[in-house]
Amino acid sequence: MQKGIHMGKASELRRLLNSGGALVMPDAYDPLSARIIEKLGFKAAQCSGYSFALAACWPSEAEFGRDRNLAVTAGIVGAVSIPVMADGEDGFGDVMAIPSTIRDFIKAGVAGINIEDQVLGNPAPKQVIGRDEAAEKIRASRAAAREAGEPELVINGRTDALAVAPDKEQGIAEAIVRANLYLESGADLAFVTGVTTLEQVRLLVKEIAGPVSIAAGLPSNISNFSIAQLRDCGVARVSLPTVAVFSAIAGMMRCLESIRDCDGFSELIAQDLVCSPERLSSLMGG
Repeated sequence: MQKGIHMGKASELRRLLNSGGALVMPDAYDPLSARIIEKLGFKAAQCSGYSFALAACWPSEAEFGRDRNLAVTAGIVGAVSIPVMADGEDGFGDVMAIPSTIRDFIKAGVAGINIEDQVLGNPAPKQVIGRDEAAEKIRASRAAAREAGEPELVINGRTDALAVAPDKEQGIAEAIVRANLYLESGADLAFVTGVTTLEQVRLLVKEIAGPVSIAAGLPSNISNFSIAQLRDCGVARVSLPTVAVFSAIAGMMRCLESIRDCDGFSELIAQDLVCSPERLSSLMGG
């Protein structure tokens, strides 16, 4: 392990998260998307197992699996100089799987990692594991990071308790309990999924005793709040887990539909949808 490089990235991610503003982390689903994120001035990138699977035409992140996730993550890390947070899913197994998962992602060069309490690959309805087991995974992740020589690794403790709950009042109450438990167990951030309203955001920031991470730009909440509003609420990290891959799909479809329907390139030129050689050279470091 290149300790100086890796520890520097983790420390930089910690500094960004503690800077007092909301750190916006778009989803990198491959090395090219990561490079674009960096070139456009974002300070860190978030890996998304869902985006990985979608880009590779796999049915789900569970079926995409640990080794493919790790390989794409390593490619992303190698393409950029900004810190990268891995999507460690549920640790890819029970508590016993956590040490090897953490070690391997540290070797890939990540600055942080998500560890979630969702039952990965569980058929509908989605479920979360018990609180105690989830907290043990966080403790095991922190211990594994120290043992691997990366004590600064940022651990993002994710709870899906709100997302899976039929009763959203009960779900957010459970999410708050779990978020605080994960922070007490060694997580640096509490990531609550399934958030759809600013009222929920304000409650989470108020009741969680540590930095809060929110996923935004999703179909379920893209019209409900902005990044600026999340920043004003005191959110520490804004994850954009689907924006990049969804916009890439939409842009490619629009481009190819235009060529198909117009039998030419006039619309692409008019809408500036073709990357210029100069822009491409800048992106690739030329």
